[in-house]
Formats: sequence, structure tokens, C-alpha cells
Amino acid sequence: MPTPSMEDYIEQIYKLIEDKGYARVSDIAEALSVHPSSVTKMVQKLDKDEYLVYEKYRGLILTPKGKKIGQRLVFRHELLEDLLRIIGVKEENIYEDVEGIEHHLSWDAIDRVGDLVQYFQEDSKRIEELKEIQQKNEDLD
Repeated sequence: MPTPSMEDYIEQIYKLIEDKGYARVSDIAEALSVHPSSVTKMVQKLDKDEYLVYEKYRGLILTPKGKKIGQRLVFRHELLEDLLRIIGVKEENIYEDVEGIEHHLSWDAIDRVGDLVQYFQEDSKRIEELKEIQQKNEDLD
């Protein structure tokens, strides 16, 4: 199982490949706000652990294992963003909040979050009722 740091790299590499068709060390470093040398070390570790294939100066590709995990990690991130939007978290806080919690939830918890998001999305009245409760609580402050 990848570490939280490895997950961040796999997720970012997956997103870059999906968006641009490739992921270079410099792109990964910029996206994660780290030094290229740190990216190179991690990419070498991910290569060793068979999440990707890395050839110096030629780039990298995700293995089927890396691609599968990348998809799950992007799904997890987007799902948590959806949940935070539904429950009314301010947009400017969502990304950092998701980054802070995504590695601390089990996949079982993620599945339950998925159920909750689905519950709210299936009936917009539920979201409106939640907003009414939030408004009532804010009025008490």
C-alpha cells in the first residue's frame, strides 16, 4: 500500500497524464510545490514499487497498478470535494481541507462518504433542508 506521500505523487501523475497526455518531473514538481530532485527520488521509488515505469530523460508512464490506484485517488479526492460542497464548506477552503483529510480515511469510510453524497444528490430537498439547519444554527450564534 502506498504511503500518503506516494499517494499524492501517484494522484498528481495520474491527473497530469489524463490532462496533458504526459507527466514530466518539472510538471509534477510544480503541481506539488516541491523540488525536482524530490520528484526524481519519489519517481524512482514508485518505479521500484511498480506503480510506474521511469526512464531518465524519457519520462514516465503509470503501470496498470499505478493507473488503478491513480483513478481511485482522484475519485476519493473529488468525492470529498463533493461532500464538502454539499455540506456548505466555503469554496476557498475545500482543496486544503480535502488535502488534510483524504489520507486519514479508510476506504470503508470513503465508501460511506460516497453513500452520503449519493443520498444528498438523489434528492435536492435534502440539501435544502441541511442549508435550513445551518442557517438556523448560524442565527443562534
